[in-house]
Amino acid sequence: MLLMLNLITKFTMHFYSFRRSQFVSSAGAVLAGLCISCAASAASSVATTDGMPPVVNAANLYSEAAAGKFSPAVAKALPRVYVPNLRSNDVYVIDPATFKVVNKFRVGHAPQHVVPSWDLKTLWVANNAEGRPDSSLTPINPRTGKPRKNIKVDDPYNMYFTPNGKEAIVVAEAHARLDFRDAHTMRLKSSLPVPQCKGINHADFSIDGKYALFTCEFDGGLAKIDLVNRKVVGYLQLARKGMPQDIRIAPDGRVFYVADMMADGVYVVDGDQFTKIGFIATGVGTHGLYPSRDGTKLYVANRGSNLVHGPRHGKGSVSVIDFATRQVETTWPIPGGGSPDMGNISADGKTLWLSGRFDDVVYAIDTKSGSVKSIPVGMEPHGLTVWPQPGRYSLGHTGNMR
Repeated sequence: MLLMLNLITKFTMHFYSFRRSQFVSSAGAVLAGLCISCAASAASSVATTDGMPPVVNAANLYSEAAAGKFSPAVAKALPRVYVPNLRSNDVYVIDPATFKVVNKFRVGHAPQHVVPSWDLKTLWVANNAEGRPDSSLTPINPRTGKPRKNIKVDDPYNMYFTPNGKEAIVVAEAHARLDFRDAHTMRLKSSLPVPQCKGINHADFSIDGKYALFTCEFDGGLAKIDLVNRKVVGYLQLARKGMPQDIRIAPDGRVFYVADMMADGVYVVDGDQFTKIGFIATGVGTHGLYPSRDGTKLYVANRGSNLVHGPRHGKGSVSVIDFATRQVETTWPIPGGGSPDMGNISADGKTLWLSGRFDDVVYAIDTKSGSVKSIPVGMEPHGLTVWPQPGRYSLGHTGNMR
Protein backbone atom coordinates (compact mmCIF):
# COMPACT_ATOMS: atom_id res chain seq x y z
CA MET A 1 0.00 0.00 0.00
CA LEU A 2 2.83 2.38 0.94
CA LEU A 3 4.61 1.53 -2.31
CA MET A 4 1.46 2.31 -4.26
CA LEU A 5 1.12 5.72 -2.53
CA ASN A 6 4.76 6.59 -3.36
CA LEU A 7 4.23 5.72 -7.01
CA ILE A 8 1.07 7.86 -7.19
CA THR A 9 2.88 10.82 -5.54
CA LYS A 10 5.84 10.63 -7.94
CA PHE A 11 3.53 10.38 -10.94
CA THR A 12 1.50 13.39 -9.76
CA MET A 13 4.65 15.50 -9.19
CA HIS A 14 6.04 14.62 -12.63
CA PHE A 15 2.69 15.40 -14.25
CA TYR A 16 2.45 18.88 -12.72
CA SER A 17 6.14 19.51 -13.42
CA PHE A 18 5.55 18.58 -17.06
CA ARG A 19 2.42 20.78 -17.31
CA ARG A 20 4.29 23.66 -15.69
CA SER A 21 7.21 23.35 -18.12
CA GLN A 22 4.75 23.30 -21.01
CA PHE A 23 3.11 26.49 -19.71
CA VAL A 24 6.46 28.23 -19.21
CA SER A 25 7.60 27.14 -22.65
CA SER A 26 4.35 28.34 -24.25
CA ALA A 27 4.43 31.61 -22.35
CA GLY A 28 8.05 32.11 -23.38
CA ALA A 29 7.14 31.53 -26.99
CA VAL A 30 4.30 34.04 -26.76
CA LEU A 31 6.56 36.59 -25.08
CA ALA A 32 9.26 35.94 -27.68
CA GLY A 33 6.68 36.46 -30.42
CA LEU A 34 5.59 39.71 -28.81
CA CYS A 35 9.23 40.83 -28.59
CA ILE A 36 9.76 40.02 -32.26
CA SER A 37 6.64 42.02 -33.12
CA CYS A 38 7.88 44.90 -30.98
CA ALA A 39 11.27 44.76 -32.67
CA ALA A 40 9.68 44.71 -36.12
CA SER A 41 7.47 47.64 -35.16
CA ALA A 42 10.47 49.55 -33.85
CA ALA A 43 12.49 48.69 -36.94
CA SER A 44 9.80 50.08 -39.25
CA SER A 45 9.70 53.36 -37.38
CA VAL A 46 11.77 55.87 -39.38
CA ALA A 47 12.09 59.45 -38.13
CA THR A 48 11.44 61.33 -41.37
CA THR A 49 12.16 64.95 -42.14
CA ASP A 50 9.39 67.48 -41.40
CA GLY A 51 6.38 67.15 -43.69
CA MET A 52 7.52 63.95 -45.40
CA PRO A 53 4.92 61.14 -45.45
CA PRO A 54 5.79 58.32 -43.04
CA VAL A 55 7.76 55.28 -44.14
CA VAL A 56 5.26 52.42 -44.02
CA ASN A 57 7.75 49.56 -44.30
CA ALA A 58 11.39 50.20 -43.37
CA ALA A 59 12.42 46.94 -45.05
CA ASN A 60 10.94 48.12 -48.37
CA LEU A 61 10.56 51.85 -48.91
CA TYR A 62 8.94 51.00 -52.29
CA SER A 63 6.08 49.15 -50.59
CA GLU A 64 3.55 51.86 -51.38
CA ALA A 65 4.55 51.91 -55.06
CA ALA A 66 3.63 48.25 -55.51
CA ALA A 67 1.30 47.15 -58.28
CA GLY A 68 -2.28 48.26 -57.66
CA LYS A 69 -1.51 50.84 -54.94
CA PHE A 70 -2.78 53.87 -56.81
CA SER A 71 -3.34 57.24 -55.20
CA PRO A 72 -6.80 58.81 -55.69
CA ALA A 73 -4.91 61.66 -57.38
CA VAL A 74 -4.31 59.51 -60.49
CA ALA A 75 -7.80 58.00 -60.70
CA LYS A 76 -8.69 59.83 -63.93
CA ALA A 77 -5.26 59.84 -65.55
CA LEU A 78 -5.01 58.41 -69.07
CA PRO A 79 -2.79 55.31 -69.30
CA ARG A 80 0.02 56.65 -71.47
CA VAL A 81 3.78 56.61 -72.04
CA TYR A 82 5.21 60.11 -72.60
CA VAL A 83 8.44 60.22 -74.62
CA PRO A 84 10.54 63.43 -74.82
CA ASN A 85 12.58 63.55 -78.03
CA LEU A 86 15.70 65.62 -77.51
CA ARG A 87 16.49 66.54 -81.12
CA SER A 88 12.99 66.86 -82.58
CA ASN A 89 11.76 69.04 -79.66
CA ASP A 90 8.54 67.12 -79.18
CA VAL A 91 6.81 64.54 -77.01
CA TYR A 92 5.36 61.35 -78.45
CA VAL A 93 2.48 59.73 -76.59
CA ILE A 94 2.12 55.95 -76.65
CA ASP A 95 -0.93 53.91 -75.64
CA PRO A 96 0.62 51.05 -73.61
CA ALA A 97 -2.34 48.77 -74.35
CA THR A 98 -1.77 48.87 -78.12
CA PHE A 99 1.92 49.87 -78.26
CA LYS A 100 0.91 52.58 -80.75
CA VAL A 101 1.78 56.27 -80.90
CA VAL A 102 -1.56 58.05 -80.40
CA ASN A 103 -0.41 61.67 -80.20
CA LYS A 104 2.59 63.99 -80.43
CA PHE A 105 3.09 67.66 -79.67
CA ARG A 106 5.80 70.30 -79.69
CA VAL A 107 7.38 71.41 -76.43
CA GLY A 108 10.42 73.58 -75.63
CA HIS A 109 13.92 73.16 -77.02
CA ALA A 110 15.82 69.96 -76.09
CA PRO A 111 13.33 68.13 -73.83
CA GLN A 112 15.27 65.83 -71.51
CA HIS A 113 12.85 64.21 -69.02
CA VAL A 114 9.12 63.95 -68.29
CA VAL A 115 8.80 64.40 -64.53
CA PRO A 116 5.70 63.52 -62.44
CA SER A 117 4.96 66.18 -59.81
CA TRP A 118 5.05 65.36 -56.10
CA ASP A 119 1.23 65.57 -55.87
CA LEU A 120 0.86 63.39 -59.03
CA LYS A 121 -1.37 65.97 -60.74
CA THR A 122 1.05 67.32 -63.36
CA LEU A 123 3.71 65.92 -65.66
CA TRP A 124 6.54 68.38 -66.30
CA VAL A 125 8.65 68.26 -69.47
CA ALA A 126 12.15 69.57 -68.67
CA ASN A 127 13.35 71.52 -71.74
CA ASN A 128 16.88 72.60 -70.84
CA ALA A 129 17.57 74.18 -74.29
CA GLU A 130 21.24 73.06 -74.14
CA GLY A 131 22.87 76.46 -73.81
CA ARG A 132 20.16 78.56 -75.44
CA PRO A 133 18.32 81.26 -73.45
CA ASP A 134 14.82 79.83 -74.01
CA SER A 135 14.84 76.91 -71.55
CA SER A 136 11.47 76.03 -70.02
CA LEU A 137 9.13 73.57 -68.38
CA THR A 138 6.06 72.29 -70.23
CA PRO A 139 3.22 71.14 -67.93
CA ILE A 140 1.06 68.26 -69.17
CA ASN A 141 -2.39 67.50 -67.79
CA PRO A 142 -2.33 63.69 -67.28
CA ARG A 143 -6.13 63.52 -67.40
CA THR A 144 -6.22 64.80 -70.98
CA GLY A 145 -2.68 64.06 -72.11
CA LYS A 146 -2.45 67.62 -73.43
CA PRO A 147 0.29 70.21 -72.80
CA ARG A 148 -0.25 73.65 -71.33
CA LYS A 149 1.74 76.86 -71.79
CA ASN A 150 5.50 76.71 -71.22
CA ILE A 151 6.96 78.26 -68.07
CA LYS A 152 10.37 79.90 -68.47
CA VAL A 153 12.86 78.23 -66.12
CA ASP A 154 16.66 78.40 -66.22
CA ASP A 155 18.35 75.22 -67.48
CA PRO A 156 16.00 72.46 -66.24
CA TYR A 157 17.99 69.39 -67.26
CA ASN A 158 16.15 67.32 -64.66
CA MET A 159 13.82 67.95 -61.75
CA TYR A 160 13.10 66.48 -58.32
CA PHE A 161 10.94 67.46 -55.34
CA THR A 162 11.67 67.98 -51.67
CA PRO A 163 10.27 65.05 -49.64
CA ASN A 164 7.55 67.30 -48.15
CA GLY A 165 6.39 68.28 -51.64
CA LYS A 166 6.66 72.03 -51.12
CA GLU A 167 9.47 72.74 -53.54
CA ALA A 168 10.73 71.51 -56.87
CA ILE A 169 14.48 71.01 -57.17
CA VAL A 170 15.47 72.04 -60.69
CA VAL A 171 18.81 70.51 -61.63
CA ALA A 172 20.58 73.27 -63.56
CA GLU A 173 23.28 71.04 -64.98
CA ALA A 174 25.13 73.67 -67.02
CA HIS A 175 25.53 75.87 -63.93
CA ALA A 176 26.39 73.11 -61.40
CA ARG A 177 23.49 74.39 -59.31
CA LEU A 178 20.26 73.28 -57.67
CA ASP A 179 17.35 75.73 -57.87
CA PHE A 180 14.62 75.35 -55.26
CA ARG A 181 11.32 76.54 -56.72
CA ASP A 182 7.70 76.60 -55.66
CA ALA A 183 6.37 73.15 -56.60
CA HIS A 184 3.33 74.59 -58.39
CA THR A 185 4.20 78.03 -59.76
CA MET A 186 7.92 77.28 -60.30
CA ARG A 187 8.83 80.65 -58.80
CA LEU A 188 12.47 80.64 -57.70
CA LYS A 189 12.91 80.58 -53.91
CA SER A 190 16.62 79.81 -53.43
CA SER A 191 19.66 78.37 -55.18
CA LEU A 192 22.44 76.08 -54.00
CA PRO A 193 25.73 76.04 -55.94
CA VAL A 194 27.40 72.61 -56.14
CA PRO A 195 30.67 73.72 -57.76
CA GLN A 196 32.57 70.43 -57.58
CA CYS A 197 29.77 68.48 -59.27
CA LYS A 198 30.15 69.17 -62.99
CA GLY A 199 27.37 67.55 -64.93
CA ILE A 200 25.07 67.31 -61.92
CA ASN A 201 21.99 65.50 -63.18
CA HIS A 202 20.40 62.53 -61.35
CA ALA A 203 19.52 62.01 -57.68
CA ASP A 204 17.82 59.91 -55.08
CA PHE A 205 16.87 60.52 -51.46
CA SER A 206 17.66 58.85 -48.15
CA ILE A 207 14.93 56.76 -46.55
CA ASP A 208 14.21 59.54 -44.02
CA GLY A 209 14.37 62.33 -46.61
CA LYS A 210 17.10 64.22 -44.78
CA TYR A 211 19.66 64.11 -47.56
CA ALA A 212 20.02 63.39 -51.27
CA LEU A 213 22.88 62.07 -53.38
CA PHE A 214 23.38 63.68 -56.81
CA THR A 215 25.54 62.20 -59.57
CA CYS A 216 28.32 64.34 -61.07
CA GLU A 217 28.57 63.04 -64.63
CA PHE A 218 31.70 64.95 -65.65
CA ASP A 219 33.51 64.72 -62.30
CA GLY A 220 33.16 60.96 -61.84
CA GLY A 221 31.54 61.18 -58.44
CA LEU A 222 28.66 62.13 -56.18
CA ALA A 223 27.57 65.16 -54.18
CA LYS A 224 25.76 64.75 -50.86
CA ILE A 225 23.19 67.44 -50.10
CA ASP A 226 21.82 68.11 -46.61
CA LEU A 227 18.18 68.95 -47.40
CA VAL A 228 17.37 70.11 -43.86
CA ASN A 229 20.09 72.77 -43.72
CA ARG A 230 20.34 73.22 -47.53
CA LYS A 231 24.07 72.76 -47.82
CA VAL A 232 26.63 70.57 -49.56
CA VAL A 233 27.92 67.93 -47.14
CA GLY A 234 30.73 66.71 -49.36
CA TYR A 235 31.82 64.93 -52.53
CA LEU A 236 32.74 61.31 -53.18
CA GLN A 237 34.98 60.24 -56.08
CA LEU A 238 33.85 56.96 -57.61
CA ALA A 239 36.38 56.71 -60.44
CA ARG A 240 38.75 59.22 -62.03
CA LYS A 241 37.46 58.56 -65.53
CA GLY A 242 33.96 57.54 -64.52
CA MET A 243 30.68 58.97 -65.76
CA PRO A 244 27.92 58.29 -63.20
CA GLN A 245 24.35 58.49 -64.45
CA ASP A 246 21.22 57.33 -62.65
CA ILE A 247 21.13 56.53 -58.91
CA ARG A 248 18.58 54.61 -56.84
CA ILE A 249 18.33 53.69 -53.18
CA ALA A 250 17.96 50.08 -52.01
CA PRO A 251 14.55 49.06 -50.61
CA ASP A 252 15.88 48.96 -47.03
CA GLY A 253 17.54 52.37 -47.41
CA ARG A 254 20.98 51.06 -46.46
CA VAL A 255 22.83 51.65 -49.73
CA PHE A 256 22.53 53.46 -53.06
CA TYR A 257 23.18 51.98 -56.50
CA VAL A 258 24.96 54.26 -58.99
CA ALA A 259 25.07 53.50 -62.72
CA ASP A 260 28.38 54.41 -64.40
CA MET A 261 28.44 54.33 -68.20
CA MET A 262 32.25 54.27 -68.36
CA ALA A 263 32.67 51.51 -65.76
CA ASP A 264 29.98 49.31 -67.40
CA GLY A 265 28.35 48.60 -64.08
CA VAL A 266 26.85 49.80 -60.83
CA TYR A 267 28.68 51.13 -57.78
CA VAL A 268 27.24 50.36 -54.34
CA VAL A 269 27.51 53.33 -51.96
CA ASP A 270 26.78 53.63 -48.24
CA GLY A 271 24.88 56.91 -48.19
CA ASP A 272 25.05 57.58 -44.45
CA GLN A 273 28.82 57.01 -44.29
CA PHE A 274 29.23 58.36 -47.83
CA THR A 275 31.67 55.66 -48.88
CA LYS A 276 31.97 53.34 -51.89
CA ILE A 277 31.55 49.74 -50.71
CA GLY A 278 31.12 47.65 -53.86
CA PHE A 279 30.74 47.31 -57.62
CA ILE A 280 28.50 45.13 -59.80
CA ALA A 281 29.43 44.61 -63.47
CA THR A 282 26.39 44.74 -65.76
CA GLY A 283 26.84 45.74 -69.43
CA VAL A 284 28.24 48.32 -71.82
CA GLY A 285 27.27 51.93 -71.03
CA THR A 286 25.32 51.39 -67.79
CA HIS A 287 22.76 54.16 -67.56
CA GLY A 288 19.22 53.89 -66.09
CA LEU A 289 18.05 52.17 -62.86
CA TYR A 290 14.49 51.06 -62.05
CA PRO A 291 13.26 48.98 -59.07
CA SER A 292 10.63 46.33 -59.68
CA ARG A 293 7.14 46.92 -58.33
CA ASP A 294 7.66 44.32 -55.59
CA GLY A 295 10.96 45.89 -54.52
CA THR A 296 13.05 42.75 -55.07
CA LYS A 297 14.85 43.52 -58.34
CA LEU A 298 16.71 46.41 -59.96
CA TYR A 299 16.48 46.72 -63.74
CA VAL A 300 19.65 48.22 -65.21
CA ALA A 301 19.63 49.79 -68.68
CA ASN A 302 22.99 49.33 -70.42
CA ARG A 303 23.04 51.85 -73.27
CA GLY A 304 25.44 49.85 -75.44
CA SER A 305 28.14 52.49 -75.78
CA ASN A 306 30.53 54.45 -73.56
CA LEU A 307 30.08 57.52 -75.79
CA VAL A 308 27.84 60.48 -75.00
CA HIS A 309 26.64 60.31 -78.62
CA GLY A 310 26.80 56.63 -79.44
CA PRO A 311 26.13 54.64 -82.62
CA ARG A 312 22.91 52.93 -83.60
CA HIS A 313 22.49 49.22 -82.85
CA GLY A 314 25.10 49.16 -80.10
CA LYS A 315 25.60 46.40 -77.52
CA GLY A 316 22.53 47.52 -75.57
CA SER A 317 21.02 45.27 -72.90
CA VAL A 318 19.11 45.19 -69.62
CA SER A 319 20.57 43.50 -66.54
CA VAL A 320 18.49 42.35 -63.59
CA ILE A 321 20.09 42.72 -60.15
CA ASP A 322 18.67 40.92 -57.11
CA PHE A 323 18.54 43.43 -54.23
CA ALA A 324 19.00 40.69 -51.61
CA THR A 325 22.20 39.21 -53.07
CA ARG A 326 23.46 42.28 -54.98
CA GLN A 327 24.20 40.01 -57.93
CA VAL A 328 23.10 40.02 -61.57
CA GLU A 329 20.48 37.33 -62.14
CA THR A 330 20.24 37.68 -65.91
CA THR A 331 20.98 40.05 -68.76
CA TRP A 332 18.66 40.55 -71.73
CA PRO A 333 20.32 41.80 -74.94
CA ILE A 334 18.33 44.06 -77.26
CA PRO A 335 17.76 41.96 -80.41
CA GLY A 336 19.80 43.37 -83.27
CA GLY A 337 21.49 45.84 -80.92
CA GLY A 338 20.13 49.01 -79.37
CA SER A 339 20.56 51.83 -76.87
CA PRO A 340 18.25 51.48 -73.82
CA ASP A 341 18.48 54.66 -71.77
CA MET A 342 15.82 56.06 -69.41
CA GLY A 343 12.20 55.18 -68.61
CA ASN A 344 10.21 53.32 -65.97
CA ILE A 345 8.15 50.26 -65.06
CA SER A 346 4.51 49.80 -66.01
CA ALA A 347 1.94 50.11 -63.23
CA ASP A 348 1.49 46.33 -63.06
CA GLY A 349 5.24 45.67 -63.12
CA LYS A 350 5.03 43.52 -66.24
CA THR A 351 6.69 45.87 -68.74
CA LEU A 352 9.88 47.90 -68.57
CA TRP A 353 9.60 50.94 -70.85
CA LEU A 354 12.91 52.46 -72.01
CA SER A 355 13.91 55.01 -74.61
CA GLY A 356 16.26 53.77 -77.36
CA ARG A 357 18.41 56.89 -77.26
CA PHE A 358 20.47 56.46 -80.43
CA ASP A 359 17.96 54.35 -82.36
CA ASP A 360 14.91 56.68 -82.26
CA VAL A 361 12.70 53.99 -80.75
CA VAL A 362 11.10 53.04 -77.45
CA TYR A 363 11.53 49.54 -76.05
CA ALA A 364 8.73 47.71 -74.23
CA ILE A 365 10.48 44.85 -72.42
CA ASP A 366 8.64 41.93 -70.80
CA THR A 367 9.98 41.70 -67.24
CA LYS A 368 9.55 37.91 -67.13
CA SER A 369 10.99 36.82 -70.45
CA GLY A 370 13.05 39.83 -71.54
CA SER A 371 11.32 39.86 -74.94
CA VAL A 372 11.33 43.28 -76.63
CA LYS A 373 8.87 45.31 -78.69
CA SER A 374 10.28 48.37 -80.49
CA ILE A 375 8.15 51.43 -81.27
CA PRO A 376 9.47 54.18 -83.59
CA VAL A 377 9.33 57.69 -82.07
CA GLY A 378 11.02 61.08 -82.62
CA MET A 379 14.68 62.00 -82.75
CA GLU A 380 16.82 60.93 -79.77
CA PRO A 381 14.25 59.94 -77.13
CA HIS A 382 15.43 60.41 -73.56
CA GLY A 383 13.74 60.37 -70.12
CA LEU A 384 10.30 58.90 -70.82
CA THR A 385 7.73 58.29 -68.12
CA VAL A 386 4.90 55.79 -67.76
CA TRP A 387 1.69 57.17 -66.30
CA PRO A 388 -0.12 56.60 -64.06
CA GLN A 389 2.15 54.80 -61.62
CA PRO A 390 1.34 53.42 -58.15
CA GLY A 391 2.59 55.39 -55.17
CA ARG A 392 1.65 58.13 -52.70
CA TYR A 393 3.98 60.78 -54.12
CA SER A 394 6.75 61.34 -56.66
CA LEU A 395 10.24 62.54 -55.79
CA GLY A 396 10.81 63.43 -59.44
CA HIS A 397 12.90 62.22 -62.37
CA THR A 398 10.77 59.80 -64.45
CA GLY A 399 8.89 58.68 -61.36
CA ASN A 400 10.89 57.97 -58.21
CA MET A 401 7.73 56.81 -56.46
CA ARG A 402 7.22 56.13 -52.76
